[in-house]
Amino acid sequence: MSTTGNDLFSLSNKTFLITGGTRGIGQAISLRFARAGATVIANYLRNEKAAEHLKAIATEEGLAIALCRADLTNERGLEQLDRSLQERVPHLSGLVHCAATGIHRPIEELTERHFDWTFNLNVRAFFKLIKLLMGRLSKGSSIVAVSSWGALRALPCYSLVGSSKGALEALARHLAVELAPRGIRVNILTAGAVLTDAWQAVPNSEARIAETIRRTPTGCLVTAEEVAYGAQFLCSDAAAGIIGHTLVLDGGTGIMA
Repeated sequence: MSTTGNDLFSLSNKTFLITGGTRGIGQAISLRFARAGATVIANYLRNEKAAEHLKAIATEEGLAIALCRADLTNERGLEQLDRSLQERVPHLSGLVHCAATGIHRPIEELTERHFDWTFNLNVRAFFKLIKLLMGRLSKGSSIVAVSSWGALRALPCYSLVGSSKGALEALARHLAVELAPRGIRVNILTAGAVLTDAWQAVPNSEARIAETIRRTPTGCLVTAEEVAYGAQFLCSDAAAGIIGHTLVLDGGTGIMA
């Protein structure tokens, strides 16, 4: 049977784990995937209000989104996630690692505890998840690591987050080569400035947002929904030939001199 272009972008009959899947970009990806026909397991840790909000949207629209609360930075949380997946889905079509954290402070105010906390979720959890899920990822599966500008650019008070994203990208590229022979694609999705509640922790956020808008050719920020469409493309059959690629969604900000 021939496959149409629209079918290639569909996520029907696919199941994805979205870490950090109840807030900001993660929530947008969970909704986009489910609206494209996928079954979604949305992982989260603390924010029950955001999780309940996503659940309410899913119920109203009849979307196949299940919530899974688990701390990905420790073995107990990973075991909890593993049990939940065993109960719900025998196989996965992919993973989108959106879960991230970080401390926005100058270097003299950062500690080893801040370092460990940031890298444990942003990098180590991704590594552990790949190890955990290898047996469930079927041929044709897609893994997307969500990154940010800070992986390549120095931003104010962003040293820990940026360096952790750089490590995440390097790990994803190595995994892309190693897992491709098994039929598993790994790519990186780099989002520009997206106006989510994460900006509340960023120093001088209003001024930085204004400067980003000024430097963006479109005159506006990229939305979480636009980033979610990028994730859908990378996880769809339309992107079958894309491996180890970094897809940047920043409205063109990065090309400005």
